[in-house]
Parts: sequence; C-alpha cells; structure tokens
Amino acid sequence: MRAIADEAGVSVATVSRVINGRDAVAPATQEMVRRAARRLGGAVPEPSGPADPAARPVLVYCPYQLTDYFGPIVTSVLETLALHGREAVVQAGSSAQTRAPSLLDLPRRATVAGAVLVLPPSSAQDLRALHAQRYPLVVVDPRTELPEDVASVSAAHTAGARRLTGHLTSLGHRRIGFVGGPRDWQVTGSRMAGHAAALSEAGVLVDPALVRYVEEPSTERGYRAALSLLAGDPALTAIVAFNDKTAAGALRAARERGLRVPEDLSITGFDDSELGRSILPMLTTARQPLEEMGRMAVSLLMRLLDGHAIDTLHVELATPLVVRDSTAPVREAAPLVRSNGSS
Repeated sequence: MRAIADEAGVSVATVSRVINGRDAVAPATQEMVRRAARRLGGAVPEPSGPADPAARPVLVYCPYQLTDYFGPIVTSVLETLALHGREAVVQAGSSAQTRAPSLLDLPRRATVAGAVLVLPPSSAQDLRALHAQRYPLVVVDPRTELPEDVASVSAAHTAGARRLTGHLTSLGHRRIGFVGGPRDWQVTGSRMAGHAAALSEAGVLVDPALVRYVEEPSTERGYRAALSLLAGDPALTAIVAFNDKTAAGALRAARERGLRVPEDLSITGFDDSELGRSILPMLTTARQPLEEMGRMAVSLLMRLLDGHAIDTLHVELATPLVVRDSTAPVREAAPLVRSNGSS
C-alpha cells in the first residue's frame, strides 16, 4: 500500500479506503490509485458494475480530437449502439492532451460490456492483455498489425491506393510521387503496396526518390513533402498523397512553384473528406466509408457480446475511386523547335 500511495501521490490511508471499497474517496482519486496499482503490477478491486453484463455501457475510445475523420466514425458508433438499446461511455482526445492514454488504463471489464477502439496507438501487446481478460472489443482502422483473434474493421487501403495510382497511369502518368503517412502505421504500408502494384501493372517500378513519408498526415507536412518531391524531380507529373489534408498541402506547394493543377501536375488525396470537396480544384480521392466502419464495428461487437461465432474477424470495406478536378491526362512535352535561319 505504501508503494501504491507513493506512486499515486496520496496517503496510505486513502489507498486503504479504496482497497476496502469505502465511498469516502472521490472517484478521480480512486481511479488514480487503481492506475498506480496496475503500473506496479498489482490490482485494486473495481467498483461493482451492473450484475447483468447486458446492462453495462459500451466504451467508445478515440484518443484523438473528433475531426472530420474521427467524428463521423464515433457518431456512427454511438447512433448504432442506441439502435441496439446500448448506452455508451465515450473517451475522446483533446487538443490539450500530451499523449494518448494506455489501453491498460481503460475502464475495467466489471464496469463496461465491451469496447470499440478507434485507431488505438497502443501496441498489440496491450490488446492481447485486454483480450486475455475476456474484454470484448473491436478495433476500427488499426494503426499496427493486430493479433489474429482481435476483431477489426478497416477500409480497403491497398485497393484504394491501387485504384488512385491506376487512375493516374491510365491518364499517361509515369513519374508519380508518393506521400506516405507515418512509417510505423500499418495503413502506410498497405497504401504503398497498392501504389506499387498499380505502377507495376503499367510497367513501372517504384522509384525511392519519388517517395516521402510524413510524421503526421497534416496539411503542413503534405506541403513540405510535396515541395521536396517537386524540387527533387522537375519531371514529376503527379502526386499520390496520404490523405486529403496532405493533398491540400501538395496543392499549396504546386501553386508556390508556379504549377497549375491539374494541367501541369495531378494530385490525389484519400478519404473523400469535406476538405477535399471544398478546396479548388476539388480533389480526386478514394472514399473511406467512415460511417459504415462505425456501424460494422458495433455489429461485430454485438455478436461478440451475444456469444456468437464470427467467421471473419478482420473486415475491410470498399474504398471507391472518386474522380474530380485535380487529375488530368499528362501533358506531352512541347516539341523542340530548332532555328535554321528560316521562318
């Protein structure tokens, strides 16, 4: 108890009251004590939840701000849970937080029925630990490779990127830059695989000089990556960006270099976000089925909670190509006119 008290920054008497289940300790302090105990490898009894698991709420965990990407997913999850008569407890990130909380700090199994986790940053080891506790959960758009027995829903990233690059090669583009997301994200590798497959079908190999990765898929990082690509290869005719935000940054870079989109340079995004439909030219992109991802995650979780067998634990939803104004056929180089002294 003394070690837990030191770790949590409370008195030994407070730790004792929490362990003995007394109500005289504020809920926030109780949670601090429990987290300290878990960090030290121990455990403190949880407050008892409803005896009937069906009466417990479902945790919806999204350690990010609810932007135009995460917002539709979480909203869809909540709406679908309501249709199933399930209450929800939402843990979402904010601009003030410095790091995402660990999955091991989630509300314990005794207080929730299960969880929908949206792009959790924690390791597969943490997910295995939750799974070992018989914690029913579904991961939406996993950042890293998941254990085989953890259910997940994601977009078909490889197929979507393949369609985008295939669209560009069908327009005659061969010198195509690729802006990937963070290197350690599973989705980055999946989209690179789709990009490489489409190039191969056009008889082109991936040129490492035409590949950039960003630490964060933002407009500013996309701008910098596109500037680097354009400075490194003046013959570049197209850029496949990681998402609509990085594509918007690429549009800015093209303008700064005096390039017209799509006449001089074609640019594609990924997501089909409101941003991609608002900027000019409107982005050619791949549509992520965000609302459907949320609905499918709840459907899988309900089956887990009802004890039904699930034939397919890893579901990929289609990412159709959306062609708009930011892509066009590659321009033929202007013929070289030699002067022979005659007009």
